[in-house]
Amino acid sequence: MVVISAYFSGSETGMMTLNRYRLRHMAKQGNRSAKRVEKLLRKPDRLISLVLIGNNLVNILASALGTIVGMRLYGDAGVAIATGVLTFVVLVFAEVLPKTIAALYPEKVAYPSSFLLAPLQILMMPLVWLLNTITRLLMRLMGIKTDIVVSGSLSKEELRTIVHESRSQISRRNQDMLLSVLDLEKVSVDDIMVPRNEIIGIDINDDWKSIERQLTHSPHGRIVLYRDSLDDAISMLRVREAWRLMAEKKEFTKEMMLRAADEIYYVPEGTPLSTQLIKFQRNKKKVGLVVNEYGDIQGLVTVEDILEEIVGDFTTSMSPTLAEEVTPQNDGSVIIDGTANVREINKAFNWHLPEDDARTVNGVILEALEEIPVAGTRVLQATITIARTSWIVAVAISEITSWHRHFYKFYAAKDLFTSLTGKVKMKKANWLILPQIAFMNSQKT
Repeated sequence: MVVISAYFSGSETGMMTLNRYRLRHMAKQGNRSAKRVEKLLRKPDRLISLVLIGNNLVNILASALGTIVGMRLYGDAGVAIATGVLTFVVLVFAEVLPKTIAALYPEKVAYPSSFLLAPLQILMMPLVWLLNTITRLLMRLMGIKTDIVVSGSLSKEELRTIVHESRSQISRRNQDMLLSVLDLEKVSVDDIMVPRNEIIGIDINDDWKSIERQLTHSPHGRIVLYRDSLDDAISMLRVREAWRLMAEKKEFTKEMMLRAADEIYYVPEGTPLSTQLIKFQRNKKKVGLVVNEYGDIQGLVTVEDILEEIVGDFTTSMSPTLAEEVTPQNDGSVIIDGTANVREINKAFNWHLPEDDARTVNGVILEALEEIPVAGTRVLQATITIARTSWIVAVAISEITSWHRHFYKFYAAKDLFTSLTGKVKMKKANWLILPQIAFMNSQKT
């Protein structure tokens, strides 16, 4: 009786603690035991009822037999003895031990136990149906819904957790790639595009020798052809195609260049990378110009830019553009160009500068200071090195110290800054608290 009770107890725990996704994989691979278990788990209420019916019947029968044997051997005292012994035996050998083993080795317990549970479910179906019907009626009387369908699909956050917990099975690089794929919907083309002022193009109204010189020395694979202004973009020229025509034709003309160019592919700003990657594939395009709601060109995005978000930069740990914008200093600080992309800075230095609104370092600081700073303005751990009348050219940033962190926490706890602006006025200095760095706009006293 104890063995049968242990079988039902272990089967219940083993079935319920199985990894459903591994079970589904094993079933698709043709494992018969996995298929049988998967079929049983499709109706978990029936399975639980079957196990509980079998377990309780066996325990009640064992209790009755134990009491009879105890009374025959020890008289009235045998009832107490039988109760104590059976409680200990059932608790240890029919409950705790089999359930613990099943929890540790669910597949080794659930798969073999399914051989007997499957036919038992068919034999005891009338009793199981009756028990489930009564249970549903009671649940409805208590206002509990009984028709809820539990989805077997995973959310993105659950997938993220699974990837994080699979470090022993997945290499760090592959893990980062999987997480990057999950993040594609959170990142838009605005975050990775080449900004408008950095787009390399050719004005077709320039003299032909100048155009040929630009084509010959172009480091890019594609160049935008425009008339007078980038807003009047005409087409996108593949530089290799231009080089081929230069080599094959005795005379390469402007008309030949325009005929060889492709129609411009436009991308609405704010498009998620996951969506844009599919659109690039569907339209057989590799590059597009990002435009706003008014049709103004905001930047340029390529398939390579999106793929680099997944697999990392194809060239170096720091993009060539960013390498030109960042100058390390001997004291550990770095001088960063004001137009440097915040996301690239965060990735390169593992920082956490705010990137929700501002796209550049210039934007982050202007948003925090709410004014155009002058050269020499200190941002606690960042110093404006060069400033123009309307924007920041370069800023020196060094790592925040533990003293500063405690200082921020102390004054934040004292509620000396407002929730709307994040400003604290103290000794004629404006302090702005940010997640990673705090800015101080020095004033003369």
